[in-house]
Formats: sequence, structure tokens, C-alpha cells
Amino acid sequence: MKKLTIKDIAKEFNVSISTVSKALNDSYEISNSTKEKIQKYAKEHNYKPNFNALSLKNRSTKTIGVIIPTMLNYFFAQVFKGIEKTALEKGYKVITCISNQSYDKEIEIIEMLSNGSIDGFLLSLAKETELNNNFNHFKDSINNGTPIVMFDRVAQSIECDKVITDDLEGASNTVEFLYKKGHKKIAFVSTISDLHIGKQRLLGYKKGLEKMGLPFNEDLVLNIVERDYKKYKNIVRPFIKSNDVDAVITTGESVAVSVMKAVKKNGKKIPKDVAVIAFSNGILARHSSPKMTTISQHGETMGQTAAEILIDKLENKTKEVVTKVIKTDLVIRDSTR
Repeated sequence: MKKLTIKDIAKEFNVSISTVSKALNDSYEISNSTKEKIQKYAKEHNYKPNFNALSLKNRSTKTIGVIIPTMLNYFFAQVFKGIEKTALEKGYKVITCISNQSYDKEIEIIEMLSNGSIDGFLLSLAKETELNNNFNHFKDSINNGTPIVMFDRVAQSIECDKVITDDLEGASNTVEFLYKKGHKKIAFVSTISDLHIGKQRLLGYKKGLEKMGLPFNEDLVLNIVERDYKKYKNIVRPFIKSNDVDAVITTGESVAVSVMKAVKKNGKKIPKDVAVIAFSNGILARHSSPKMTTISQHGETMGQTAAEILIDKLENKTKEVVTKVIKTDLVIRDSTR
């Protein structure tokens, strides 16, 4: 028999968690009829309050919960480095969880840590959460007094602090950079076309083309929905083979490596015949052959900024909600001429 939680009671009566909490605590803010209904239901269903959570609600744990969507992404490792460094300096501990792009897992983590183990969350949305467009678990957390700062992949509709990359400008500036190096047939390869940041990067690519007076050609955009990066090459190879391109911008590094291999397999040279640039400035870029030019998103700065905003919120109880934009810049290596 699953233990009844405040959340279950809230669901039963279609009210907020804080309403249930106030009713159970006999608060004057709740009408008597609602109070009686909720208290009766709780008693009948053997509800036991989590005293651990109640006692901790009023004191700080000096711990921050961090939720990242995947471990396989060097960018998130950089963000985490920035978070941890800042948290340590300010005397906070960090508990890190991976949602693995799953909506259910994300909810589970938030419920697990919201029992008073942490003071606030730093998180980047799971892919499923963004696609489901259901952010109630975030709203509940914020309403219950556990603040959230989102970074990189954020929920537009949630009123909370955010730290984002200037994805649109980053892509637009990259097109401009390539055009000035003499490239006219610039392709765009995305593995995140269904996410907001992926859409922003595509918009930036289009904006850059327009700015440089280049036509937009649908054939030069490849959207990969395959999650397994080992299978990228089977999708990338025919695309590179059938399109005469002289530059490729990708939304990530692992797909950029597939692009480079496909270009070479096609008997062309990088960067002489085809230039390749990827978003995120990670380990792959430094060890690819040739070394890869990247659009650096400054993951560490993003993590540091997010942690600073959250800790400031916790310590100074600031009500103001901010969105900080981290500018990207190009780290030029050997995959561009």
C-alpha cells in the first residue's frame, strides 16, 4: 500500500498542495467546510505527515538540488563544474540527479528532494517534459517555497529565474563568419529540432542567411530525431553525399564528428572544401581530426550564474525574477579556414 502524500490529497480535491497543508494545520485561511472535508479524508486514509519535511521546512539545509537531462553531454558537465564551484565558495552542498530526458523521472526527483532535503533547485528540462509541455511539478515546487532556477533548456511559461544561451545570435553570427570566409552553401544539421533551443538555433541560421543575402534552402537542413548518436552516420552520410555544401553548422559535437567523417568519406577535405562548426565547446572538439571550430556556450559561466542567482534568492529572499543571457563566441580551430 503506497503511503498517502499531501500531493495525493490535493489531487483528490483538485486543490493546491498549500491548501491541503493549511487545512491539515487548521489554518484560518481555509474555509471550515474545505478543512473538514480534507481532514476527514486524511484521517480515513491514514495520512501521516512527513515531520522530517515539516521541521526542515523552516530551516535551511544549505543544500542545492541540481537536475540535468543527460550525462552524455560535455556542456552539462561544464555547467555542473560552474555550479559546484560557486556553491562550495558560498558554503552550499550539491545533490545532483539525472532525469535522463524523462518526464516521470524528473517529477520523481523533485518529489524525492522536496521533502526538506534541499533549499532550491537548479535544473535544465528533460526533453520529454518540454515536449509534454506540462510544468505543474515546477509550479508546485515554487508554490511550496522551494525556488527553481532553470538553465539552458527552460520552460518559457514558468515564472522563475532563468539563465540561457543566446542561441539565435550564436547561430546567426556563425553564418556571417562562414560567409565572410567565402562559404555560400551552408548546411544546418540539428539533433534537437523539437526543443526550443533547437528552434532558436534554426531561426538564427535563417536570420544569418538573410543578413548575408543568401537564399534559405530547405534541402540544406537536416533534422535528426534518432537519439542514439551511434546511428547518426547512417543519416548524415546520404545527406552530405547528395548535397553540394561548402560549410555545415551542427547543434552539437557528436553529430559534427559524423559530419566530418561523411565529408572525408566523400573525398573532400576539411576545411579546404567543407568547413564544420558545432555548438558547445567540449572534449570532442579538441580531439577530433581536424580539431573543431565551435560556438562556445560558456557552460561554466552558465552554471556559476545560475548558482549565484539561486543562492542570492535563498539568502536575501529576493522576489524579483530575472533572465540572464550568456553570449556565445566562436572558438576557432582547424575545421574552418
